[in-house]
Amino acid sequence: MKQEKNSLKIALIQSSLFWEKPELNRDMFGMKIDEIDDEIDLIVLPEMFTTGFTMHPENIKNKEGSLTLDWMKKIATKKKIAIVGSIVFKDNGANYNRLFFVRPDGEYVTYDKRHTFTLAGENEKYKAGKERLIVNYKGFAICPLVCYDLRFPVWSRNTDNFDVLLYVANWPTPRINAWDALLKARAIENMVYCIGVNRIGVDDVGHNYPGHSSLYNPLGQLVNLSEKEETIIVDIFKNEVDEVRNKLRFLNDQDRFNLLN
Repeated sequence: MKQEKNSLKIALIQSSLFWEKPELNRDMFGMKIDEIDDEIDLIVLPEMFTTGFTMHPENIKNKEGSLTLDWMKKIATKKKIAIVGSIVFKDNGANYNRLFFVRPDGEYVTYDKRHTFTLAGENEKYKAGKERLIVNYKGFAICPLVCYDLRFPVWSRNTDNFDVLLYVANWPTPRINAWDALLKARAIENMVYCIGVNRIGVDDVGHNYPGHSSLYNPLGQLVNLSEKEETIIVDIFKNEVDEVRNKLRFLNDQDRFNLLN
């Protein structure tokens, strides 16, 4: 039987974005990925990484979602890595903030953002998802979520024995303290690695993004945090998750309930 890998090396790409210009963003991220010298298992890109957090999906051509998915598949298969991030995606007449997790063989799974950001009117422009996604990859169970989902602990709750919570985001400067605090809280309460990848820079509607892409371990200890445009390389270890949970069996004592909708 093939032995599962005990560690993952992950590249968190924290970058500014070209507003509503998918081709420029694909080219830019392609160059950043080509510059990575480490042998990476997983690349993580921000929320809506080809457009920025636009509330005008009508400005994005229908074909752009498929073009970006093909781009992700090409990178994954060429470099033998997985890649994840969310984009504006049009499907059956509806717009979605859809996350794609593409495996090294080009196969992929999707997650549609559950909590659309009503403060910006995202709920009026994008259809919300209903199903959570758990990805099993190289011995790790990963739950990828999108930005505003971070504020809702029930949706992030570790009822599926996953090892990693992963959030991709466009989280602005005025509320960055909440980003930092909630990432740490999600790691502690779920006894998981918690990874957050945010963008930086100013978008075309005047919102500033400070980065703070980060990794917290299962005890909520900060492993890495970045405030500049860079690719952050982090390592996570399955045995660290197992050791913490075996020693501190807090998940055994959590309340049991089911979501109704």
